[in-house]
Amino acid sequence: MTLPSPRGELSAAVHSALSGHRGPLPTADRADPHGDDLTLALHLLYEMHYRGFPGVPAELEWDLDLLRMRASMERGFLDALRSEVEGGTDITGELDELSVEVVPGAGVSHFLRDRGQWSQVQEFFIHRSIYHLKEGDPHAWVIPRLSGRAKAALVAVEYDEFGAGKADQAHARLFADLLEAAGLSSGYLHYLDVVPAPAIATVNLMSMFGLHRSLRGALVGHFAAAEITTAPSARRTVSALRRLSAPEACVRFYTEHIEADAVHEQVMRHDVVDGLLADEPDLAADLVFGVQATELLEGRLADWLLGSWQGGRSSLRESLVAA
Repeated sequence: MTLPSPRGELSAAVHSALSGHRGPLPTADRADPHGDDLTLALHLLYEMHYRGFPGVPAELEWDLDLLRMRASMERGFLDALRSEVEGGTDITGELDELSVEVVPGAGVSHFLRDRGQWSQVQEFFIHRSIYHLKEGDPHAWVIPRLSGRAKAALVAVEYDEFGAGKADQAHARLFADLLEAAGLSSGYLHYLDVVPAPAIATVNLMSMFGLHRSLRGALVGHFAAAEITTAPSARRTVSALRRLSAPEACVRFYTEHIEADAVHEQVMRHDVVDGLLADEPDLAADLVFGVQATELLEGRLADWLLGSWQGGRSSLRESLVAA
């Protein structure tokens, strides 16, 4: 894992600072909140709260100048998200809507199931590797910010995400096995240089929600949305992989999510979300925001993938062979 190449002024400044060549740190006031430059710069700074980068001093995680720069980028990102979603307080209605299967579907998993090629499946794996190799980590930050029924239930879901005490069963390990079986690198953040902003932004969303106690409701909303929507899409992905005679390790990752997330959905809805609302009813709007922001960014990534594939292009910033 090495620092990826900059994609503009902001990411170049962060890259230089983390590399030990500190210069002036620009503000993000005029940056595109969904653009490659801000998205990568934000991701680099968030990564300092996860595993960091080889050769980058751990102390930079709390560097005040970098934190100020991160805050300015977060404001732009968060303001853009809030302006693009409908909002509201009906979290039950939001989650119910996610449970309704749209027929016929036109999402990424539908495309892969019906006519996806193996190279497109590999690209999909690459996009998802940015999160799945740290699966469960961003949501763990909310544990000390919950109490009672909500905390106990969320910890139970996270316990499954981390393999129920068995390292080889952790979902991040299962995804690493998937990558290797698919002929790809299982290196942590190995593909960060080749994935575009829409893929990175979905991970930034979790990191931002997790790092801010004020956004704990939004993180729970995100987690609930992910658990509700994963099982149906995983089922379609399994169909795609079976059609393409994919290695069993690839199939296993998604079959695990079909089984686990069907249970997790109920726990998230009835114990975590309801428990949190019982303790803090004023967080209903934040829960809704978390769901809607998740769907917004997942939709933007789906549009990127489908637009690329249907246009006969790679969805990566470099070709699969180069990646």
